[in-house]
Amino acid sequence: MGARAASTRLAHGGSVAVTPPDDMPAAADPTVGCDRELIHIPGSIQPHGHLLAFAGDCLAHASAGAGAVLPGGIAAAFGQPIAQILADAPDGAVREGLQRLPETGPLQLGRFRAASGAAFQAIGHRSPDGHAVLELEAESDEDGAAAQSTLEALYPGVRDAFARLGHAASLEAMAATAAAAVRRIAGFDRVLIYRFEENWDGTVVAENGNGRLPSYLDLRFPASDIPAQARRLYEVNPQRLIADAAYAPVPILSARPGPPLDLTYAGLRSVSPVHLEYMRNMGTPASMSVSVLRGDGRLWGLVSCHHAAPRRISFAARNACDLLAQMFAVRVAAHEEMAHTEARARLKGLEGRLLARMAAAPGRLEDGLLAVPSDLLELAGATGAAVLTEGGCALVGRTPPEAEVRRIAAWLVERGADEVFETASLVALLPAANAFTDTASGLLAVSVSKLHPSYVLWFRPEVVRTVTWGGDPRKPAAPAPDRLHPRRSFAAWAETVRQRAVPWSIAEVRAAQDLRTAVVGVVLLAAEERAELTSRLERINKELAAFSYSVSHDLRAPFRHIAGFAELLRESEGDTLSERGRRYVATIAEAAETAGRLVDALLNFSQMGRASLVPIEFDPAVLVAEVRRALEPEQAGRRIEWRIGPMPTVQADPAMLRQVFQNLLSNAVKYTRGRDPAMVEVGGEAAGGEVVLRVRDNGVGFDMAYAHKLFGVFQRLHRAEEFEGIGIGLANAQRIVERHGGRIWAEGKPGRGATFHFTLPRREAPAGETD
Repeated sequence: MGARAASTRLAHGGSVAVTPPDDMPAAADPTVGCDRELIHIPGSIQPHGHLLAFAGDCLAHASAGAGAVLPGGIAAAFGQPIAQILADAPDGAVREGLQRLPETGPLQLGRFRAASGAAFQAIGHRSPDGHAVLELEAESDEDGAAAQSTLEALYPGVRDAFARLGHAASLEAMAATAAAAVRRIAGFDRVLIYRFEENWDGTVVAENGNGRLPSYLDLRFPASDIPAQARRLYEVNPQRLIADAAYAPVPILSARPGPPLDLTYAGLRSVSPVHLEYMRNMGTPASMSVSVLRGDGRLWGLVSCHHAAPRRISFAARNACDLLAQMFAVRVAAHEEMAHTEARARLKGLEGRLLARMAAAPGRLEDGLLAVPSDLLELAGATGAAVLTEGGCALVGRTPPEAEVRRIAAWLVERGADEVFETASLVALLPAANAFTDTASGLLAVSVSKLHPSYVLWFRPEVVRTVTWGGDPRKPAAPAPDRLHPRRSFAAWAETVRQRAVPWSIAEVRAAQDLRTAVVGVVLLAAEERAELTSRLERINKELAAFSYSVSHDLRAPFRHIAGFAELLRESEGDTLSERGRRYVATIAEAAETAGRLVDALLNFSQMGRASLVPIEFDPAVLVAEVRRALEPEQAGRRIEWRIGPMPTVQADPAMLRQVFQNLLSNAVKYTRGRDPAMVEVGGEAAGGEVVLRVRDNGVGFDMAYAHKLFGVFQRLHRAEEFEGIGIGLANAQRIVERHGGRIWAEGKPGRGATFHFTLPRREAPAGETD
């Protein structure tokens, strides 16, 4: 919550505390958390000045003590125009200034002297609810405040700080320079530079003090110390001064009932009584905070000032500190941008090398990315990486086991992760990651496919570190029946942080994102090229199928004529032919018959690719029995042991599947010649989403080195003199199986038989149905 304090132990065992940069709500409702209090409408101001607010041209609100500067008192002034209320002002600068206020932020309008002779600094602003607000801050000669009431008097100090910031080479040196410059101008006992972390925790990165208050350099404060609405207020109003924590709030009076006045831009705005008690507990009666804003207006941090006694400084001095804070912000932005640019340039070179290797190895994604593993690791500053694609998982460096990497990828898919995902504490999001924090506490992942769950993942190990907090962040504020109270113990508290890796830098995340974009482009280009090639091959295959069908169909008649006329010649003129002539005629007839069988086989193979499938559900054992009966002539005189095992039902075209069994079983019978007994085994089982069928024999077998030739057209692994055939049966079987959406393969050893397996997609059984 916003009312926490920080402390450090002194050598003598005591403790002192410092207010972390903060802005507490004025409301004290114990039912409302600090992060929800309306700190911009406190309904009161601090007492070192007066406030007048005009709606249109008439006075609508005034602080309770403003009667000292209003002719005739507050009640008489309500509803009066600006010109009448400020009629006694020595010049028209304040009146004119109120007519030309900017839309946001305060504007110094000069000095205002009341009828009593009291002098004030006049500051005007336009409130978010449309009021013209005039703040009159009392001048004081304390600590030379009056002498520092103009920017001209402060300019030499600002110029010197600008020069020193320009020579500072590191963030630490720049922060120390800014802290010293602000303390010289503002005169506070201690000035801290407070930087927000990504989760809005804050760390003191620089400090300048005179020893009256303890050091808080390197202390860390939880995000709850500065609630979200306080951070938003710091973004729109970069200055906040509490001149005396013991002040009594001055209420704001209104001419008529209505919503409270919005004091977002008011320098006199009152703060929460919780925060005031907090300051008193610490013994720091005065504080000032100035925002350090990034170029886009977001908070980078704060310049936080504290004093051991009440202290007021002029609006001009506060503006000078504000200017110094923005100079510091510009230097920080330039420093961070330069470091980022240098890192991006270095990582771009690595990315270029990775893409060049991918282009040179178009086969698989991981081949190009992992050709030089150190480049992939260095791209993200990782100690391990994984490339997970549809084809497999490749690991390099220190990574979780492959099973865990796949589990991480599945988790990314399940949670719908963005194209780029990064975390420095994976276990905080995926508790199962506790098992491998030594290799993957940090994860950076990019999705590299829009079709399949493919990722490139980088890993970082756990880095154990000690964080010193300004007080135990786990302890709640002190309870009270009337309102919230701040804690009273400010002892420094050390915490050991585990299960976190070094965070990924912006440059590393963008490098991963750029690599993803390039990889997706390469993958899509390859997919487009494959699609175009597939289309061309399909067209060519159709043309070849049509050509082979036409040729084989047209050649059948000539070969039949040759065989027929050769037979007629042998019958009618055989007696008159010489022995040589009869041998020639027999050779012609035999060659024509062989050519006819080849043409018939080619025609049948062509028809397999053109015929329509008519799948039905049936028991394949029926087809096996039919084929066995058809093969009985070839089994004459042989002892063959048939082993027909159980087979699940299949969904297929029975006519085509019969040809598959015909080819496989006839081959088994043919290639077991010489075995006594010969053995032919047929069986199958359901496995996952498919049915696997097999035909095994104890025949001559084959060398697996030539297995790739088995299913080619007209390919043979044995001599025709040993085993007859034309070498197209297995090609036919493969085409039929693939047309059903299955696959076929073979295993064998020379002299020890062969086994042919083929699969068919399994029909999805309706609910409640089982095989």
